[in-house]
Amino acid sequence: MRAFERSMSRRAAGVVRLALVLPLMALVSVDMARANDPRTILDAYVAQAGSASAARGERLYRGKFTGGRTAESCTACHTDNPKAAGQHVRTHKGIDPLAPVAQRDRFTDAAKVEKWFKRNCNDVLGRECTVQEKADFTAYMISIR
Repeated sequence: MRAFERSMSRRAAGVVRLALVLPLMALVSVDMARANDPRTILDAYVAQAGSASAARGERLYRGKFTGGRTAESCTACHTDNPKAAGQHVRTHKGIDPLAPVAQRDRFTDAAKVEKWFKRNCNDVLGRECTVQEKADFTAYMISIR
């Protein structure tokens, strides 16, 4: 592939790469859109990231961070126990349990999962989560019994 790319202009090579990647991204998007259980969403993230680690996900959940807009950790709002209800640190609104074992509809709607990852990662990390972080975090939440 590299020799082929060298024989093309940079722009043409980029178009070829995009043509090869877009169908794979569409497959992952279709899988995520059809999600009705947390495992399906995890599988879609693993397809993108290559792996998932519940241990890394737990470290992300329990970690303390600087640079976030609202909180220094996930546990600030979601409590140390993902099976327990939480409360937003600023608005004091109640938050349902995060673990699917305690809240059946958690990690079942791909659009909601992406929405909350985007919002919460920015609030805690000060940036969007990587696909690897999403895979790890989801693996940890699913592993909770």
